[in-house]
Amino acid sequence: MECIKTVKFKIKITDKSFIDTIAIYNKVLSYIISIINAEWNTISTLPSVKDQLNFIEKLIHNTKRNKAKYDFDNEFYKFPSYLRRAATAEALGAVKSYYSNLENYLKKKAEYEEKGKILKGKMPTLGTKRYSYPVFYKDNMFERTRNNTAKIKVYKNNDWVWHDVEFNTKNLKHRDMTNFKEMNPTLVKSGRKYYLHFTYKKTVKLNNVPLKDRTIISVDLGLTNSAVCSAMKYDGTVMGRIFINQPIEKDRLYHKINKLAKVQKISGIGRKPNLWRKINNIKNQIINDTVHQIIKFAKKYKADVIVFEHLGKLKSKGNYARRMRIKLQYWAKQKIQEKVCDIAHSYGIRVSWINPKNSSALAFDGTGKVIRNNKKDICEFTTGKKYHADLNASYNIGARYFIREILNPLSEKERLQYQAKVPEIAARSRQTLSTLISLVKAM
Repeated sequence: MECIKTVKFKIKITDKSFIDTIAIYNKVLSYIISIINAEWNTISTLPSVKDQLNFIEKLIHNTKRNKAKYDFDNEFYKFPSYLRRAATAEALGAVKSYYSNLENYLKKKAEYEEKGKILKGKMPTLGTKRYSYPVFYKDNMFERTRNNTAKIKVYKNNDWVWHDVEFNTKNLKHRDMTNFKEMNPTLVKSGRKYYLHFTYKKTVKLNNVPLKDRTIISVDLGLTNSAVCSAMKYDGTVMGRIFINQPIEKDRLYHKINKLAKVQKISGIGRKPNLWRKINNIKNQIINDTVHQIIKFAKKYKADVIVFEHLGKLKSKGNYARRMRIKLQYWAKQKIQEKVCDIAHSYGIRVSWINPKNSSALAFDGTGKVIRNNKKDICEFTTGKKYHADLNASYNIGARYFIREILNPLSEKERLQYQAKVPEIAARSRQTLSTLISLVKAM
């Protein structure tokens, strides 16, 4: 599979030509979208995307053998051919998306009318005005001169000229870019600053270790800790564990949320945008630290798979500050899983998800439901034993992964034979670490 990373480099000195380049690219994009929409009856009948792009190219670009129907070349004098093709492909995608959405809307409207109902949703419209960013193709529009300098082709004084840029490459210092291939950069505007976004690609082969030799990292994204991880083997042996938490950052985060709740009661905008910026910065710090610690732990034990719980629907109750904390925690969990998945794949580590129901409510030793304390960090088993709640959940997460992988290739007859010996395997929401140990012994 292909592993893709995007790294942004800040351009040190901005230039007015960057604004003009982005502006004219979007003007071209809008122009081509209008043409494709006007000619859609013909374009939509063509069999392949390649044929469609070639047809659009003939509509707008003059050659010795072709007289264009539309006056694109005079309208956008000396517009680079590579940018024109990129804009054409993007415009075709936009128009296709519009007609697909329109078709779905009309089908849904017809279904509602058959039932005597009225569809309240608005009919989709084709937005011709776009705000997209140009890609600078190597050799034709981008030439790297040194590690942190390059020449890019920009629109300046009504002409396309080469412009020297210097950018900051510190974003690469802490990244493992071994065997990654650098692709074409994109000029992106963020606030008042401009960046070159480089895409890096690498073909990786994901681990395919036999199940009995497999090492997994089961991750519980808990309530009290950012994450609790356990390194586990096929037979249920726990090789290692780690508690990941950022108490200082979380204390700052909750302080800012409480402050935001007070500001919300006051009319007017006030300091809300500034507070949100600080809240998001702290949240991102927590996410990034958690992700890198999970990956570090996985590499330490040479893990083949990282296992998460499927995130359910968000349920938030209570006052504004409490609801906001729950929402931020939920969004952070989603982001952690996404980032771990991206980074893990670059190291050949697979990522898997299991059914989360009762993973933290059941004791890993099979003694039934647990009772949590007020802080939710300690749970008590029916036997009176006390254990860390998130660690208990991480054991059950890892066990459910192995039980699923063991049972999936079996026939129904074989599965029922093992179910007679270990009844807990019948319901995935009742499986614990003790279930895995019993199943391995039965096999």
